[in-house]
Amino acid sequence: MTTATAVAPLTIQDAESLVDAARRAAEAAGVRAAVTVLDAGGHLLAFRRDDRAVLIAGETSTRKAYTALQLDAPTAELVDAVQPGGLFHTLPTALDRPLLFIAGGVPVRRDGRLIGAIGIGGGAPDQDHGFATVAVEALARG
Repeated sequence: MTTATAVAPLTIQDAESLVDAARRAAEAAGVRAAVTVLDAGGHLLAFRRDDRAVLIAGETSTRKAYTALQLDAPTAELVDAVQPGGLFHTLPTALDRPLLFIAGGVPVRRDGRLIGAIGIGGGAPDQDHGFATVAVEALARG
């Protein structure tokens, strides 16, 4: 018999820390971004869109977070999987879900367990992925 160890869920304070870290990284790079943080159930915990970010950045940040959460993988690692011949080629059209296979979504884990996800929109995909990664690493450091 094994005993499961409880892992603290992603809190509002965690979500705000993720948003702040991502925002600082984006501002340092001169990028006007939107940041979405979802809990493990896919519920919105925090959202921030720079008032000068393109409007679609809000939608893309949310879809990237949702995709990273549902597939428990950074969206940067999933881009090739939806290309013709890829493992998930038909997934974007097979489901009525807000999936987006563009870099910028990253799962958030605590003690190895999935507790949420962050998505960034507004920069180039590699930039968005970098901002999300910086935020997740900052949260892990405490």
